[in-house]
Amino acid sequence: MSTQTPSLSPRFPSHGCATAGGTIGYREATGERPLVLLHGIGSGAPSWLRQLDQLGGRFRVLAWDAPGYGESQPLPAAQPTAHDYAARLWQWMDALGEQRPLVLVGHSLGALMAAAAAAAQPQRVQRLLLLSPAQGYGRADAAVREAKLRDRLHNLQTYGPAGMAQRRAPAMLSPAATPEQIAEVGATMARVHPAGYTQATHMLANADLAGLLEQVRCPVTVGCGDADGITPPAGCRALAERLHLPYVSLGPVGHACAVEAPGAVSRLIEESAA
Repeated sequence: MSTQTPSLSPRFPSHGCATAGGTIGYREATGERPLVLLHGIGSGAPSWLRQLDQLGGRFRVLAWDAPGYGESQPLPAAQPTAHDYAARLWQWMDALGEQRPLVLVGHSLGALMAAAAAAAQPQRVQRLLLLSPAQGYGRADAAVREAKLRDRLHNLQTYGPAGMAQRRAPAMLSPAATPEQIAEVGATMARVHPAGYTQATHMLANADLAGLLEQVRCPVTVGCGDADGITPPAGCRALAERLHLPYVSLGPVGHACAVEAPGAVSRLIEESAA
């Protein structure tokens, strides 16, 4: 499980897919059942390279760059909702000709997109797995939502993607993470496009994960690392308990669990999909 991204990236190159709403960049491992992986706000498709390596064959693994990330075109709305991201996801699946029910995995901000997608087209999602889910601030007061939005956009404007990566990458992992893992998370964050990050920040400030999950029909599992300081396990566990969902600990790892604990993440995906 120590395989590093530089050796895996050429095996799973980025592809472009023209959809009805715009181009989506993605990485793919060929296989059987469709498995779709959605990254978080400061990340991208490369964060899932180990899952592409470990789960390909048993699954057709598809990891996108969300709209406005990587090679993916931004959404048309300046302040998109989780439903806008979900609509682009289904346009992507249609363009790929993938009509089978998905195993859908969302990490952090990707959990909001995944839940919105499952709520929008329930017949197309077999199983939902939310890893270190961002819950959004849609139920908070307007002042709280505005403050969260303002703080993130201020950091982006002040430091830029590279500066944010330098400041935030260590906090994305546990204290036991290796320098290589920290560097990898930072490198992915440094490649974030400001326009895409800004759109995603608006979505995060106004989305409500619990409300979306109340509309989901398929089985849902919540997982989180015990050392996650971004979406702490107490909050993730409370979400699961409130909605009567199974909660799984990923062990003593931080927020960037797919990088720090790829084996645990891949096993949980397999178990959830069984």
